[in-house]
Amino acid sequence: MRYIEPLSNLIAQLTKLPGVGEKTAARYAYSLLNASKEDTDALIAAIKEVKDKVHFCSVCGNYTDNDVCDICKERSPKVICVVKEPKDIAAFERLKDFKGVYHVLHGVISPMNKVGPSDIRIKELLSRLNGVEEVILATNPDVEGEATAMYIARLIKPLGIKVTRIARGLPEGSLIEYADENTLSRALSSRVEM
Repeated sequence: MRYIEPLSNLIAQLTKLPGVGEKTAARYAYSLLNASKEDTDALIAAIKEVKDKVHFCSVCGNYTDNDVCDICKERSPKVICVVKEPKDIAAFERLKDFKGVYHVLHGVISPMNKVGPSDIRIKELLSRLNGVEEVILATNPDVEGEATAMYIARLIKPLGIKVTRIARGLPEGSLIEYADENTLSRALSSRVEM
């Protein structure tokens, strides 16, 4: 469909968001057109505020509006959970179980994409290990995530610090018959005593 230029431009900008195709962008654009000026001004102000005030924590690399995020300020640094990106922290925080701190790598080792160990925040992780009792490697269970976890484990284990990897396997509610061999194998090897 052909749109007037301002609407077409808004739709084009909205399609740059992850998971937003042209139809969804058009729905959002029409919704914004029908919204009150106060609501659209509030949205514009919220976007501007987040771009102006949010940056990376100087300790862990998570998003914050302070120099050091609240998690780093308030929790014991004896256990560090290493993740690929800040949105992974949000997933762990929803559990309300983890009481340690985080370290965001801002990527994973990926030779195919010309990303090596010096391109992600491994050096910063190593500088945080004084007094740490455990490092939990919580990168994604894909080729790059596994390679990154193994690389980091090889660096930290000789320091006498416990290094663990999050368990992998079948998601709750799934059927064994539909699991691929790798997932089923990981579920079997990551089993726990009852």
